Amino acid sequence: MKVLDKIKFVIDKFMEVINVIILGIMTVLVVYQVFARFVLNSPNAISEALSQYLFVWMIMFGSAYVFGVREHLTIDLIRDKFNPTVEMIVEIASNICLAGFILLVCVYGGWRYTQGQAVQVDPSLLVSKAVLYITKGTKEVTFGSNDASAPARFYVVSAPAHKVCKTTFISIADANKRPLGDVKTANKRVINQSIHPDVLETCQLSMGLTKLEEGSVWNSVPPHTHERRMEIYTYYNIPDDGIVLHLMGQPQETRHLVMQNFDAVISPSWSIHAGCGSSNYTFIWAMGGENQAFDDMDTFNINEMR
Repeated sequence: MKVLDKIKFVIDKFMEVINVIILGIMTVLVVYQVFARFVLNSPNAISEALSQYLFVWMIMFGSAYVFGVREHLTIDLIRDKFNPTVEMIVEIASNICLAGFILLVCVYGGWRYTQGQAVQVDPSLLVSKAVLYITKGTKEVTFGSNDASAPARFYVVSAPAHKVCKTTFISIADANKRPLGDVKTANKRVINQSIHPDVLETCQLSMGLTKLEEGSVWNSVPPHTHERRMEIYTYYNIPDDGIVLHLMGQPQETRHLVMQNFDAVISPSWSIHAGCGSSNYTFIWAMGGENQAFDDMDTFNINEMR
């Protein structure tokens, strides 16, 4: 029993430390969010969403901790009226029922829910659990939706491949992140490189997504062209009453397209690809070509555009 007591003590202490750390991080995030919103007048959606996720984890770890130290709320009015033997039997039965509930709802139910929501993307944190690079030679790929009333959306892009690489799952945490821009020029954004040579071996395909922060509306500034690769933009998280003006064509002879939610546009290698929206938004970018170097581009000053 002494060994079990030591193990329980270590687990309880670990849970206590984790909860303190999460609470500390949440406090910093919430204070920063208040400061950014009311002092800087530039609220940050990422800190708000992250504090919400941390709150959920604190509930999970906190529940386990208070149960382990027997500090959780219980209704013991009836149990205390029994003799010690019956009281112990009731306690064991209660714990068995609780364990069954946790296994059924939290473990099995949580797993099923995760499978059903895997294709969804959090609009603030860009949390996605369904970014998959499928290599050359794959014979069959099947897509499905667990809920026909709320069908999943799939973004599919392909490019010619000259060799077999490795089919790889890439979470948003595994993506290579490139923060760019500034709030002053209304183009502060984070480029998430998912299918990219800096993350995994790929033939000619590169793919990722770019999230513009609140208050920023310009993407791909300064405008540029790419040699030996073409690019596709798919815009989303555009409000129903909003648009993005996508600029394309040669820098001295541009044209624009009015883009709405889930609209896509192809840009050949000689065309610029930039946009300005009525509010911040997100877009998926995909490139095909042997030139996969991110910084290999010909840039133009924005005042040179016509």
